[in-house]
Amino acid sequence: MLEHNIIVIGTSAGGVEALTYLVKHLSPDLNAAVIIVLHVSSHSKSFLPEILSRAGKLPVSHAQDGEAIVHGWIYVALPDYHLLVERGYLRLTRGAKENRCRPAIDPLFRSAARAYGQRVIAVLLTGVLDDGTAGIMAVKMRGGVAIVQNPDDALYADMPRNAIENVEDIDRIAPLSDIPSILVALVNTPMEVQPENPIPSKMEFETKIAQLNLEAIENEDKRPGKPSTFGCPDCGGMLWEIEEGNLLRFRCRTGHAYSAKTLLTTQSDKVEDALWLALRALEEKASLSHRMAARMEARNQTLAAQRFKEEAHSAWERSAIIREVLLKVDSNTGVD
Repeated sequence: MLEHNIIVIGTSAGGVEALTYLVKHLSPDLNAAVIIVLHVSSHSKSFLPEILSRAGKLPVSHAQDGEAIVHGWIYVALPDYHLLVERGYLRLTRGAKENRCRPAIDPLFRSAARAYGQRVIAVLLTGVLDDGTAGIMAVKMRGGVAIVQNPDDALYADMPRNAIENVEDIDRIAPLSDIPSILVALVNTPMEVQPENPIPSKMEFETKIAQLNLEAIENEDKRPGKPSTFGCPDCGGMLWEIEEGNLLRFRCRTGHAYSAKTLLTTQSDKVEDALWLALRALEEKASLSHRMAARMEARNQTLAAQRFKEEAHSAWERSAIIREVLLKVDSNTGVD
């Protein structure tokens, strides 16, 4: 018989409230380890273990590199570290960001699926964009159980909705209030061992990339996907396209990974950054040209002064156009 005793949970915006509720309603004698990634800033301290300790009855702590996995314990990812699951223990790495996050949900889910296959229960809760979708798909590839919060019940519906739209065989779509009892029932109900799906080479490779495995990073022959025409927004390297069912993802040589939606959002941010740089350069040019015109007039150099005035006027006009564009920038899709 097989026990579901590795629970991995991923969440983002609205996640503190969701996790607090979930942990509060978990049994104190839960015979499973709970491993959590919540998107947090890399520059701030995480107080999530203290919050969850007060909410529930299970012990909670930040995961430590090399720490043994103990049932009945809750492990929380540290800021700025990916949290990965190995057979029997946890790993912390500072591998490249995935979906602009570190810690990211996909590496946790993918590594747990690789290490424990059918024993894994993956839970995806409230959040924006679509980190976690590729991880849910990896869990299902290895025969694990996938539970997704009902988007209508989530504070932020993007992450659950994207998983539902792109992964066909999700086991349960449920409101947050039902998820603790679902987890307890799964943990307490042994199942017959099924023939285990082999670890896909793509999953093996991507887990090693998150571990900063140099052999995997430098191996051109086994790199999954095909070269794309896009550059990595973080390092400028070429992105490889990876297709899995309905899901299109991208990963660069050094390991930065993006869903199509996250890549689009990142490129929109880069466009906005470029517009701000252009605006600053034009306004500085206009200001300097205006100052030079004043100097030329003071020296009675009328033609030179007129030329500088025209340059200042042209720069101001172009900067006004860019400023108008920036006023219309939408944070999700770029320019309207």
